[in-house]
Amino acid sequence: MKISKLSKSQRQQLIVDKLKEFPAIRVSELSRDINVSTETIRRDLDELESQGLISRTYGGATPAMNHEPTFRQRQQMHPHQYDLIARSASEIVKNGEVLIIGSSVTTLQLAVRLAAEKKDLCVFTDSYAIASALSSNPSFKIHVCPGLYNDDESSVYGPETINYLNRIYVDRTILGASGLTLEGVANADLEIGETYRTMIKRASSTMIVADHSKISRNAITTYATWNEISTLVIDEAPYDEELLIGLKHGNVEVIVAGKGGFNNSLVQS
Repeated sequence: MKISKLSKSQRQQLIVDKLKEFPAIRVSELSRDINVSTETIRRDLDELESQGLISRTYGGATPAMNHEPTFRQRQQMHPHQYDLIARSASEIVKNGEVLIIGSSVTTLQLAVRLAAEKKDLCVFTDSYAIASALSSNPSFKIHVCPGLYNDDESSVYGPETINYLNRIYVDRTILGASGLTLEGVANADLEIGETYRTMIKRASSTMIVADHSKISRNAITTYATWNEISTLVIDEAPYDEELLIGLKHGNVEVIVAGKGGFNNSLVQS
C-alpha cells in the first residue's frame, strides 16, 4: 500500500524504521511504497548513510554496520533457528570425517548435535566452547588451535592460529557468518576473518551455517567469495536478489533447514 506524500524527514525516518524490521530494503520497493521517484529515494539513502544511520548496497540499503553483539549475547537471539540449522547441517556430515569448525553460535549448536549423532570425527577448532561440546562423545578426536584469546567471540586468533592451521588438511570446514551478501561471506572481526580464510584453504569443501538475519548484512571483512563455498545451510530461503546472484555464480548448494534443497532458478540454473 502506498503512503501519502511525506516530507523529507518523514521519508528518511520511515526508511530507518523499516530497516529495524527488515535486514534489507530495495530502492524500487521504497519508491513504490513511499510514492516518490527512485532518484529521491537514492538521495535519501545517500544522506542517511553519510549520517551513519544505514549502509548502502547496490540497489538498496541495510542497517548501519555496527559492532556485532558478543558471542554470549548472540546465543540468546535465535535459539530455535540455530537448532533447525544444526539439525540439517549434521545430516550432511559423515561419520569419520576430519573437520575444522570455526567459532560461532550456530556452529556451537552444531557441535552439540554432532556429539549426539556422529561417530569417529576428528575436529580442529578455534573455540574452547565447541571443543567442550564435542568432548562428550568419546569416539571423537578434538584438537584446539593455539593463539590469542578473544573473550567477546570465545575463540582464538592470530599468527599462531594461522600457522597451526597451515599444517593440517581436512575434509570439510564449517563456519558461521556475520553477513551474507553478493560479494560473499562476511565477519565482523578483521583478524578472525583472516583465520577463517585459512580454514577454508585447508579444506576440500566449506559449509556455511547462518540464520536469515545475516542476509544482506554488511560486516567489516568478506572472508570468502561464493565460489569458495560448497554449501549454505540457512533457516529461510534466501530472498535478496543480489545474494541469489552470488549464490548462483558460486554454484553454492543451498539447504533450507528442515526443508531440504532450495529450488530457485536463480541458484539452480
